[in-house]
Amino acid sequence: MNRFIKDLLSVGFSKILMILFGLTSSVIAARTLGPEINGTIATLLVYPSLFISFGSLGIRQSTTYFLGKGIYSEDQTKNAISKIWLLSSSFSIIICYLLIRYTTNIGNSMWLVILAVLPIPFSLFNTYNSGIFLGKNQINNFNKINWIPTLISFLIVVILVLWLDFGISGYLLALFGGPCFISIVLLYKTNFIKLVSFKTNLEIIKKMLGLGLIYALALLVNNLNYRIDIILLDKISNVYQTGIYSKGVALSEYLWQIPAVLYTLVFARSSTSKNDNAFSLKICQLLRLVFLITIFCALILYILAEFIVVSLFGVEFYDSVYIFRIILPGAVIFVFFGVLNMDLAGKGKPWVSLKAMVPALIINVILNLLLIPEHAANGAALASTISYSFSGILFLFMYSKETQISVLDIILFKRSDFKIISQLLKKIKVRNESIR
Repeated sequence: MNRFIKDLLSVGFSKILMILFGLTSSVIAARTLGPEINGTIATLLVYPSLFISFGSLGIRQSTTYFLGKGIYSEDQTKNAISKIWLLSSSFSIIICYLLIRYTTNIGNSMWLVILAVLPIPFSLFNTYNSGIFLGKNQINNFNKINWIPTLISFLIVVILVLWLDFGISGYLLALFGGPCFISIVLLYKTNFIKLVSFKTNLEIIKKMLGLGLIYALALLVNNLNYRIDIILLDKISNVYQTGIYSKGVALSEYLWQIPAVLYTLVFARSSTSKNDNAFSLKICQLLRLVFLITIFCALILYILAEFIVVSLFGVEFYDSVYIFRIILPGAVIFVFFGVLNMDLAGKGKPWVSLKAMVPALIINVILNLLLIPEHAANGAALASTISYSFSGILFLFMYSKETQISVLDIILFKRSDFKIISQLLKKIKVRNESIR
């Protein structure tokens, strides 16, 4: 448990840095570009974000699983990854380009479309590498792959958007610069260049894709549930509504960074766990504490929503307050899915999440089509919060069935739960004293 808490603090610090740099970049974009241009940015990025998740083909998860279980060596895994990366990057760029170019209202700008798809191969490369570090339980290296790109992107936003006034082009270039920088570093640090060859082990590639494609499909459906609102708002409503919606949703998603601290560790430890049932009981214990903390934070955010939105983005985004408040309840309940799904995914059972996310996505689409025409962004937010709540509760029961742990045992608090908090506080105290 001490090792777990140490890694928890490490990932937590990484998440704080990501939130700090990512949110500050978003604030700069909101205050300098306004709701309409931010709506254009949200529309441009919706397909790249989906294809970065699906184009990853679940290779990070399958890499973590195969390395964690010792099924393949690191060199064998890297060689297979290099081949998969070349194919997935090419496919994702082409399809994503065509979708933005010919299915969105802003696809007539060739330059912006190109900028939107540029980060795809670099983000995929970074994702594949992160699976290697997770499989080897190198949490610190994994953290750097996540927060360093957000730092680089933030610095570029400051220079190109805030200082040189490059507008939307500067913001998109910043989103490209962060992943590109860390990819170049990883290319040399992980010795990928030495391992690239024409020799191909089709058996390894087949097995990685066999498991990975299920992860990828689950990620695609999951991310589509997050982004379908943007796609439908672009079709049915206007860029202003898309802009205010994107900011309100982005703020609510920061609430997920609380349980997201656990996601990485849960997946990595679940992949290497020797006693699945005992580990699942620990995950349930952590879930209860995280859920309690998330509710507390959500209540504070709900009360301070107006102050937070206006202070960060300006009065032009005041309507985002309603989006933020509407979606918070669903974001809280969705924590059940977020934490518990990582345990099953780490056990090599990513398909279970599809049983919850596919019906949730269908509900989301239907409600969006019904609510957006009359209620615009507010309707999209209501559709999302209902969809998130449905998937969170449904997956709770599915997890109970898969692990043979009753729902009551998963959600009811026990006295021993709070020992983790005590251990965590002691660890933080020791770390602070060592810093002094």
